[in-house]
Amino acid sequence: MTNETVRSLLIVEDDLALQKQIKWSLDRFESSTAHDRSSALLQLRKYLPAVVTMDLGLPPDADSVSEGLKLLEQVMAFDPDIKVIVLTGQNDQAHALRAVAMGAYDFFAKPFEPELLNLTVERAFKMFELQRENRRLQALHQPDALAGLMTRDPDMLRICRTIEKVASSNATVMLLGESGTGKEVLARGLHQASPRRAEKFVAINCAAIPENLLESELFGYEKGAFTGAGKLTLGKIEMAHGGTLMLDEIGDLPLSLQAKLLRFLQERVIERVGGRHEIAVDVRIVCATHQDLGALSKDGRFREDLYYRLAEIVVKIPPLRARVGDAALLAHAFARRFAQEQNRCAMTLTEDAVQAVENHAWPGNIRELENCIKRATIMTDGSQIGCDDLGLTQGQTDGFDSSLDLREIRDKAEKRAIVAALGRVNGNMVRAAELLGVSRPTLYDLMHRLALK
Repeated sequence: MTNETVRSLLIVEDDLALQKQIKWSLDRFESSTAHDRSSALLQLRKYLPAVVTMDLGLPPDADSVSEGLKLLEQVMAFDPDIKVIVLTGQNDQAHALRAVAMGAYDFFAKPFEPELLNLTVERAFKMFELQRENRRLQALHQPDALAGLMTRDPDMLRICRTIEKVASSNATVMLLGESGTGKEVLARGLHQASPRRAEKFVAINCAAIPENLLESELFGYEKGAFTGAGKLTLGKIEMAHGGTLMLDEIGDLPLSLQAKLLRFLQERVIERVGGRHEIAVDVRIVCATHQDLGALSKDGRFREDLYYRLAEIVVKIPPLRARVGDAALLAHAFARRFAQEQNRCAMTLTEDAVQAVENHAWPGNIRELENCIKRATIMTDGSQIGCDDLGLTQGQTDGFDSSLDLREIRDKAEKRAIVAALGRVNGNMVRAAELLGVSRPTLYDLMHRLALK
């Protein structure tokens, strides 16, 4: 927002003479002005100021502080880092304190002394810059645990917030979703966001290992436990001690092992195959499956008591076809990544290719999309990937929303169109506004109203 050369300041004051006086007093800053709430919001989005000075009494009701407090609330919602300095009358201290409680940086009584106001604004800029630099340094040392997951879909963003919330606990997390939806990416993100991040993340696919070997893979075995057991071998559970164990495709775990896993979850001890001693293991369990474990437990194919042990936190991951805008977003990212891996020049997708990606149902989800873009990157001769290079067919119809509330239908349609447009143009706000047929300020207003960031 701000840098070493340009310090953007917004002055909100309905008294034009006082507005000019404030601007003149603060002439060393790059100032813009506004006289009411609506013009202030327009200037806010246009110039992205780091500091705002504002009067609480604004038209159309300049004798009340309602407009000023409403503007303060909107500024804080737009960017909580912005430093707002409230200018008040001599007898408005109660309103000034209320503004500070709402997030204002400081308040100043009118008539003001230019030197003191300059000093306060200077301190506000320094505080803003220090906070941004501190956040940047923290990001360098503590990378985002979910950096491997790309999404703009509101449902997926809520799932990311859920993962971040439960990461600090030891609760067992169950990830439900179709194959290829990113269950392991979320499981690794959960581990990286947890206090166990310094220890191992161990994953095992319960469907990929024969039943007669799965027990020894999970629990380990002692030397001589069976023919070929020439040495003591640790199982996956023991290997993950102190860290996180992911049990992928838990629905395929044989009934004979379900009882043993349940005992471990209850007692937190294991016995190796052929062993006689209990071994305490501290591990966080994350399980994943594409199956309906509730239905399997009713059919007797999955222990109900184990199901409830595993389902402390249940996260349902939507398929790619249900994530608005994500298919195009991921396609652009995969094209860049695979072009680099193949030592090719930067590759982009044509408009018809993006349209085909958006219209395809992707039954194999992200894994299918990844393979499709990788194949197209290898086979395409030029620097653009076209619809024919993808080998996809167009033609997808939208289902009708059962809701009859026109405002709700309109909001959902606008939200879906904005997210889809941002995905298609890879996040470029100017091109997204052109695609939607609106101005950029209008697009920002719509995104703010629909809580899209």
